[in-house]
Amino acid sequence: MGAAGAIREDRLWQRHADMAKLGGTPKGGVNRQALSAEDAAARNLLGSWARARGFAVSTDAIGNLFVRREGSDPKALPVLSGSHMDSQPTGGRFDGMYGVLAAFEALEALEDAGVKTRRPVVAVAWTNEEGSRFQPGAMGSAVFAGHYDLDEMLQAKDWKGAVLKDALAETLKAAPALMLDGRPGFPLDGYVEAHIEQGPRLENERKTIGVVTAIQGSRRYIVTTHGEEAHAGTTPRAARKDAFAAALRIAQAMYEATTDKDDTLRFTIGRVDVAPGSPNTVPGRTVFTIDMRHPEDAVLEAHEKKLKEIVAAKAAPCSAGIERVTAVPPTIFDPMVVDLVRAKTNELTLSNMDMPSGAGHDAMHIAHLCPTGMIFVPCERGISHNEIENATPQDLAAGARVLVEVLVELANR
Repeated sequence: MGAAGAIREDRLWQRHADMAKLGGTPKGGVNRQALSAEDAAARNLLGSWARARGFAVSTDAIGNLFVRREGSDPKALPVLSGSHMDSQPTGGRFDGMYGVLAAFEALEALEDAGVKTRRPVVAVAWTNEEGSRFQPGAMGSAVFAGHYDLDEMLQAKDWKGAVLKDALAETLKAAPALMLDGRPGFPLDGYVEAHIEQGPRLENERKTIGVVTAIQGSRRYIVTTHGEEAHAGTTPRAARKDAFAAALRIAQAMYEATTDKDDTLRFTIGRVDVAPGSPNTVPGRTVFTIDMRHPEDAVLEAHEKKLKEIVAAKAAPCSAGIERVTAVPPTIFDPMVVDLVRAKTNELTLSNMDMPSGAGHDAMHIAHLCPTGMIFVPCERGISHNEIENATPQDLAAGARVLVEVLVELANR
């Protein structure tokens, strides 16, 4: 029996059902935020399954959880696969958790099929990918990769003032595992992350597997318009310096300028604040946020220039400014891993398509350390970060079959 043939759809589906009980919500979703009691319970459950199979369970100083199946060469660098177990406050059962459970199912399938690998194969659950409780997100993988400072992250506070260091200590007390020495991070030979798409393309195209070529870059901005507060009943329209009206002109022009024919560029105004916020006062100040994403950095750069030109052209009679807050470049996945995912998908006769990821993932940090790739499976109507998020047992198992075949290839090279 080959590795793919040992993937058990029923077992993988039941694992998801068991995990969904931890932080489960009345609408069928989960609230399992990072380093909460629910997160600790999920860690404990995964650890119990791992120890029952004879796998080693360990953690590091930022709380990343590792489940290791040894290879035949004790000196060989490991191959990793996984994702995260934390959720949004009203999150779904599959975002992140599928990647962890698919990786663990791959370990079980390798064991069941008696498949030997030269390299160790390790399933990982990264700490605090969502960033819904502690900022920033993708924290565990970023600290592991050396992109965020461990000591600084340990001092992060949640919205209620709880310190991450204390929450992590409570979590590790409730879900004990062997603590790895030193600061997080160790050499890797490869990383593959399975995930639900969180978008509608696979479902719309009736494809089972998304061969992920890249994670698109993202930039965030704050636009501020300054006008002049005035009485809403006595000030003629022609005499007003309405900051909200200026913001509307700017926003409308931005929407038009960022519309592309192939619908690849993502442009979102997600928050608008109007001051002073009184029904009978002409607004004197408006602030709105922009989230803009595209797989190519040059496209983002060109559109940033357009946004600045629009702010300058459309503000009058008010004044306005635009500030770039963050700029995350695109992550281009290793062609060897991308080709391998595609080849194994075709060998398994599963329909597939190449595609970039619109959302950020832990893989964008690990890609700086070793050859990295991702595998997407469909989710119903593309809905994610939502309690009604859904996927089929068949699609989840199909993604796990591709994953385990890719891991075997990487672990034996």
